[in-house]
Parts: sequence; C-alpha cells; structure tokens
Amino acid sequence: MEYLGVIIALVFIVIVARLLLKKQNPHAVLLVSGLLMLCISYFLNYKLPVLKEETGFIGFDFFRYIKESFSKTNAGVGLMIMAIGGFVAYIDKIGASKALVHVAMKPLKLFKKKPYIAASMVIPIGQILFVSIPSAAGLSLLLMASLFPILVNLGVSRLSAVSVITATTAFGMGPASAITVSASALCDIPIIDYLVDYQIPLVWPLSISMMVTYYFVNKHFDKKIEKEKVVETESDKKSDVPVIYALIPILPIILLIVFSKLFNLFPSPIALDTTTAMFISLFIALIFEAIRRRNIKEVFDTLKIFWSGMGNIFKTVVTLIITADIFAKGLISLGLIDGLLAFAQNAGFGAIGIGIVMSVMIFLASMLMGSGNASFFAFGPLVPKISKALGVESSSIILPMQFSASMGRTVSPVAGVIIATAEIAQVSAISIVKRNIIPLGVALIIMLTYHFI
Repeated sequence: MEYLGVIIALVFIVIVARLLLKKQNPHAVLLVSGLLMLCISYFLNYKLPVLKEETGFIGFDFFRYIKESFSKTNAGVGLMIMAIGGFVAYIDKIGASKALVHVAMKPLKLFKKKPYIAASMVIPIGQILFVSIPSAAGLSLLLMASLFPILVNLGVSRLSAVSVITATTAFGMGPASAITVSASALCDIPIIDYLVDYQIPLVWPLSISMMVTYYFVNKHFDKKIEKEKVVETESDKKSDVPVIYALIPILPIILLIVFSKLFNLFPSPIALDTTTAMFISLFIALIFEAIRRRNIKEVFDTLKIFWSGMGNIFKTVVTLIITADIFAKGLISLGLIDGLLAFAQNAGFGAIGIGIVMSVMIFLASMLMGSGNASFFAFGPLVPKISKALGVESSSIILPMQFSASMGRTVSPVAGVIIATAEIAQVSAISIVKRNIIPLGVALIIMLTYHFI
C-alpha cells in the first residue's frame, strides 16, 4: 500500500497524456483529473494540500482549491502574463512590431540565408537577459514581442522561433532567481560566489550544446512543414509609423535591465517588476500615439486593444495555468514526489548515482508539474542531509538538480512559459515540447556527464 498513491498518480499521468495527444480540451482534462486525484487522496487518507481558509466541508474544499488557485495566479504570474499579452496585442495594432522588424532586418539581412544560426544565437543572449529578468514566462513573452517577428521574417518557422525563445529560460541562475537563492542557501555559499564559481562554469558548455542541437533540430523539423509565408510589408516595405516606434517593443526589457537589482545603478534602490514595466511601456506608447495621431479620442479608443488582449490571454493561457496547478496538486497529494524521494534514498547508490538519479527525477517532476520551483523546493531541502551521509559537498548534488528543475519546465506542456508563448505564436504547446525535448535531453546528458564524470 506504500506506493499505491504513486501508482495511481502514474496511471493518471498516462491517461492525461493520451487525452491531450488526442487533442481533448486541456482545461477540462487537467481540471477534472486534478480534482479526481484530490478526491482519491482524501479517501486514501493521504495529506491534502493546505488551504488558506477551509469551508468546513470537504466536498466544498475541493472547489476551494480552484478558487485559491485563481486568486494566487491572478495576483501574480497571471496578471503579468495578461499585461504582456495585452501589450503585445497593442504594439501589433499600432504598428510598433512592424517598425522593429523593419529596423532590425537591415543589419540582419546577412542572416537571411542562414536564419537558423540567428535563431540559435538567441539562446545565449536570452540567457544573459534571464539573469536580470528571472521570470521564465515574463522574459519569454517579452522576447515574443521583440525577437519573434524578426526571427519569422528571417525565414524560420513560428515553432522554431518560439522554441529557441523558450530555451532561453532553461537555466535559472543569478541572484534574482528564486531557485538560485534557495540552492546557494542550502549549500551555504554566498550567492555571487555560487553564480561565478559554480553556475557559470557549468552553463556555458550547455548553452553551446543547445545552440548546436537547436540549429539541427529546427532545421530538420522545418523541412517537414509547409513553408510559412512572410508578410512582405514587415521586412521589405517601409513601415507607416515613425522609426522611433521600433523602440516600443523592447522598452520593457530596457526598463527591467536598467532598474534591475543586479546592477544597482541608482543610489536609492528602485524596484521594478515586469507587470509595472508593461504598464509604463503602454503609457509611453500612448504618448507616442497621441503625438502621431493628434486625436485624443482615437488614442483612447486604441486602449481597447490592450484590454482585449489581456482578456484573450486570460481565457486561454491563465485559465490553463490554473487548471495545471490543480493537476499538480493532485499529483503531490497522491505522494508522487514523496515516492520519488523515497526511491532515491533507498536506491543504494553512491554520491554520483544519487546525484544523477535525483537530477533526472527532478527533471521529470518539473515536466509533470510544469514548475521548476515546485519540484526543486520539494527535493532540494533533503540534499544537505543526504550529502553529509555520503561525505560529499552539497553543491555537487544541488547544482545539477537546480538546472534540471528549470530544464524540465522548458519541456513541460503544462508550464506557464510554454502555454503562454504557444498562445502568442498560435501553435500548440505539445509542438513546442517536441522541438525542445531533444536539445534539452542532450543538454541533460551532457550536464550529468560533465559534472559527475
């Protein structure tokens, strides 16, 4: 009976995977399966996730999980994703995206014959940005607003463009990353030392491997799909808005870097989050429009596009993230994580074996739950005790586990970053995962080999 919950969770995973592959409604599949797992956990007397406020009746408490997930998501990552989605819709409507493409295509024309090289170069550039903008969904959507149309105009498919953009978030690192803060604390290493001495030496060979694998994988898959038509007005025809409009799509990234805690450029610290940066950029865009149109009514009317874009992202992306959260709660309540941990502890491997097993398991857990943070925070705290018993440094096990957590999220069809970028790119989340699984799988193997052997 000890592993009954784990077996039931695995059965649910197989059923859900089959239903999703058959293109059943993902919102309904994830929500219903998550609630069923929570019910089964209750009847098996397993520990259910803690509610902030119980209703007093377990039958109602199951639906209270949905309410609390809505509240948590909408107050945090949900609002951020909606704000970025609205901003993307707005800059497309006013022609700022076309202006950026028109300006960027001039120096990038040399990549017209080698578009997949340009696409692969996005990975290290985005990884550097990820240190300053540590939100996977936030950074990816910002790159969707700025780099995505450029890559498509260079000649790669939508799937190729969105795959390399999501790949920029494969390695959570830097002092602004929640996983890094936790990992450095568990290892008892100052966070900057952890970044410079541990994370960077391991990340650079992995980034190179991903650049190479994404080049060949995307080129191979694109040969199998119909060539996408590139809108000639975006690259060849002059944009009908002022050139300065090209600044608008990259303005949020500029703001977040300038006011990042990483650089501390100002005497008094200024904290700027992604959602606030989006609204600042929106109002700057409104000012640009007011100067260009000189008609306040028309300018105010364009704001409807922003709210409409937010609404579209809510009904497609945010609701899916919420149902995925219920699904993850169901898996956790059935003891899937505890079962994996018990397996790792009882496997009887040495330090290298334990490190490899736990890294692979945390990779798989992130894939299933769609969250690198959730899987790492479940596994990570056990490492100091395990490493002490094995007589090794905690960092030797923690470091690959940390990267495995964020890598697993990048190949999860229920991760917020995959769901959100899929909606903006108008492709399926499963299709993005198919593009990502080979490069990330290769990177995982290289990381474990390079680090442990």
